[in-house]
Parts: sequence; structure tokens; C-alpha cells
Amino acid sequence: MRILIVGGVAGGASTAARARRLSEDAEIIIFERGEYVSFANCGLPYYAGGVIKKRQSLLIQTPEKLKERFNIDVRVKNLVESIDREKKEIKVKDLVNGEEYFEKYDFLILSPGAEPIVPPFEGADLDCVHVVRTIPDIDKVKEKLDKGMVKKAVVIGAGFIGLEMAENFRELGIETHLVEKMDQVMPPFDKDMAVILHREIGANDIRLHLNEEVLRINKKGDRCLVSARSGRDIEADLVIMAIGVRPEIDLAKAAGIETGRKGIITDKTMRTSDHSILAIGDVVDSLDPVTGDYRNVPLAGPAAKQALVAVNNIFGIEDEYDGTLGTSIVKVFSLTGAMTGSSEKTLKAAGKPFLKVYTYPADHVGYYPGATQMAMKVIFDPDSGVVLGAQVVGKNGVARRMDILATAVKQKMTAKDLAELELCYAPPYGSSKDAVNLAGMTALNHLRGITKLTHWEELTGDEFLLDVRTRKEYEKDNLPNSKNIPVDELRKRLDEVPKDKTITVFCYVGIRAHIACRVLNQKGYNALNVSGGYLSFMNHRDAYDTDAVLAQQVALSEGSFCTGPTGEPKSSEG
Repeated sequence: MRILIVGGVAGGASTAARARRLSEDAEIIIFERGEYVSFANCGLPYYAGGVIKKRQSLLIQTPEKLKERFNIDVRVKNLVESIDREKKEIKVKDLVNGEEYFEKYDFLILSPGAEPIVPPFEGADLDCVHVVRTIPDIDKVKEKLDKGMVKKAVVIGAGFIGLEMAENFRELGIETHLVEKMDQVMPPFDKDMAVILHREIGANDIRLHLNEEVLRINKKGDRCLVSARSGRDIEADLVIMAIGVRPEIDLAKAAGIETGRKGIITDKTMRTSDHSILAIGDVVDSLDPVTGDYRNVPLAGPAAKQALVAVNNIFGIEDEYDGTLGTSIVKVFSLTGAMTGSSEKTLKAAGKPFLKVYTYPADHVGYYPGATQMAMKVIFDPDSGVVLGAQVVGKNGVARRMDILATAVKQKMTAKDLAELELCYAPPYGSSKDAVNLAGMTALNHLRGITKLTHWEELTGDEFLLDVRTRKEYEKDNLPNSKNIPVDELRKRLDEVPKDKTITVFCYVGIRAHIACRVLNQKGYNALNVSGGYLSFMNHRDAYDTDAVLAQQVALSEGSFCTGPTGEPKSSEG
């Protein structure tokens, strides 16, 4: 059997190694147009920033090692130019000597990945403008950094690579501007969660320019001048294009292989419309198990899993890839942001109903030193209680909770399942009711009608707004037209609460409001708990209130002090 693989890195190299483990007799050849067949592209920003010290650490496998251990023929600097499906043959160009040649296949696996998007505006090809995809890309950036040539940098695009490059520049003491065309960083997140990252970015003196589109880049002496639609001009020694990536589907399209909205369409066995040709990784449009739509999700984890499925099916092991949830995580200075499954905006766009729950638990019990607060948004099916997606932002414990929630979405677990999960507990690590348990319990209380939830954007203004925080909290910051009755005084002051109105109750995060709602509902009132309380109000205000957003952008652009995810100064543990 002859297996040809187009592309290396996570998908191609994993495919080749799996194929050899299943067959000692198969002939396996990898064609990689670049110089490196398997490298840690997710680590490139951290090598630029000096967190990863040695360049060699980025090289996961070399052609020599793959030959020695797996007997795989790796041909770097070899570009696959075309596919002849009838002849089951590819045309290859050796980029070193310019020679072209042909290779036959029994099975062809496409893993060419995705290329950085570079808009066709003036100046995109200047020598100060860089992308971050390969080791040669980062070598050029690192050379300038090591020579002390970069005092000011502009990063265009605030997704994973953009945020990571901006953070690493700032940690090196470089004045950094982060420019994003949308009104938030991390577009897959809902904005009311992304806004927590906005504060952290501003608090670390990165100038964040949201709703800002770059029109052109010109030379200005030794520097570049980045010009935006707003009229703002930003000088920079270095510009990073991190707008996003585009699946490299030209080879497949030219061969008549079916493609979708962005990438190649495959079935669950990873076969394309030509069953002798399979596709994996960033080049593929994957099924979204929650919405049932197909989307392109360029992540290393799914690529490696798709490689396993593809090779299994080639060798007669029946296997299926059930889709990509988009589980992902990003570091933003002291914070971590993570998500899985569908966001609120994704479900709204798909026309699917949902129940959302905001909670703000500590990563471990408060009496053990070092506890920090997380912001959690978990989304459920409003009828079945099945978990549809989640987003978590915090300093500690985020990855652990997100892995649990990703498993819950994958296995179609319910709010009841989350509430009943038996999870590790000791004071340094969690609580007897873990953060994940609490999210499930909160949703379950709503689904069972014990305490109904509402959200700030759902209020009409006709409700009686009851703030059950302490007087000290209320005097420090409060909402107009709200009535303050501390929860511990509520039973004695029920005559101050009208029975002819809906009572919307809130505290700081929602726990005391739940207690107040139970008192009120059992006394004949119609009380609703505003999910996430005052913290959710601040996040929603900063995310969606036009005046607040404009004020925030000015503050971030000027690098002014911002608050942390709890609304308290960053020095506080919340």
C-alpha cells in the first residue's frame, strides 16, 4: 500500500506515525513545502517573547528522526502542485533544484493546513510587516527583537496569535498596540466574557483599539505608519498580521474535490468526495455537534484526532470523527480564558433556544490562602438541561473546569449531571461543591422552578429592583431606582416590597439573591434572580452599553488603570 501525505506539522506527522504503527509494509511519504516537517507552531509567540528559550525546543520531529524510528520518507521543500484523480497520481516540485516529478498513491491524505490572512491593502508587503505561522516567520521577528530594533509594535488582530504576540511584546517592555476590527478580542467568546480580558489587557498597558480597521501601512523613516479608518496613525518598528487563517484548499479545488464554506468537506471517516483521498486538520470543515452546522476550526487537537480516524479507516478499522466543539484556551497575562461548544451568539445566529447561567466561584475554598475568582458562563438547553457550551475566565483553575465542561458537552450531559459530578476536593484545589457543580445546581434550580433566573438585558424597567447586598456595598456603588434591603434584614422588612410587581433580585454574584428569592417566593411574591448579580451587570454594561464601551476604549487606548474580573482593583483577590 502506498500512502502519500501532503503537509506535516500536527496533522501530517501524526498521520504518518499512526500509519506506520498499523503497517510495517506500507510505503509512507510526507511532502512538506517548508523546511520543517513537525514543529510546535502554537509555541512560536512564546519563543519570540523568550519564555521558550531554545529554538530547538520547537522542533518536535525531524526528517531524520521520522526515518530512523518510523521508516517514513519525509521530503521537505517539496511542493505538491496538482492531483490527477484518475491516474491516482500527484505532481511534485522540488523547491531546491526546481525539478518536477510524479508519484502514484493508493491513498492520499491532505493536511496542508491554513495560511495567514493578509489583506490586500497598501503596505502589507513591507519589510516591517510579519506573519506568525512557521519557524522562518518567527526567526525574522526574533532577530529584530534580539537586536533591540523594536521599541514599538502593532499587532493587527486580537485572536489567539494576536493576543499571545501582544502579551509577549509587552513582557519584553515594548510599547504595544493591539488593533481589532471587531468590537471585542477573541471573537469566538461572547462579548460579556471577552470584556474581562479587555480590562486585563488595558491594565497591562497594551493600547487596545477596538472597532478599528487598518487601511494601509506606509514607511515613515525607519518605521512603519499604520493608518486606520478612524484617522488614527500609529508608528511601529514591527507590525504583526494576526487577522486569522484561511484553509489551503486550492489543491483540492483544482482536483474537483468538494469544498464547503471555508474548507474541504469530509464524511465522518475523514474521506473526501473522492474516497481514495482523505483530509484532516485546518483544511477541513468539521461538524459542530451542538448546532449541526459545518465550520472551520483550526486547532491542533482536532487535527491529531482526525489523523487517527483517517488512518484507522484506511487500514480497515472502522472509526468515525464526531465533530469539533472548538474547545480552546488562551493566556492573557494573569488571566486565562477558555471556551467549549456553542456561545450565546452562535446559538442566536442558529435560531436555537438556550438557558444561560453566570456564576463567579473561587477556584478553591476562600479560607485557604490564594483563592481567586473565576467568571463562568454555562449554556444549557432550556428543555432538556443538556450542556451546550461554556466560557470561563479567571486566574487559576480555569483549564480544569473547562476540561470538565468540554467533556459534558461532548457526552451531552445535563445540568443535573453537572450538579452530581463527584470531583476532587481538598482546600488547596477546590470546594466540596465545585465550581462546575454550582453551575449545574444554579441551572437546575431554574429548570425545576425553585428559583427562576433573569438577565439584565431582559429587564423592562417595570420591575421592582431589589439589591440585597449590605449597606456598605450599596453605598459604594448602586443602580438607580434600586431598593436596598440586605438579605439578613429581608424577613423583617417585607412590607417594603410590593406584591403587585415582579421583584428582580440581585446581590454581588447571585448567591444571596437566591436566598432572598426563596424567602420572597414562599411569601407569595413573584421574585426572579438576576443571574450573576452586580458582576454580570458590570460586564454587560461594559460590553453592550454604547457610552460605557466608548469610555472604556478611550481608557484602554490611553493605557489607564482598569479593574479586574471581580470589579475590584487587580491587586485584590476578589
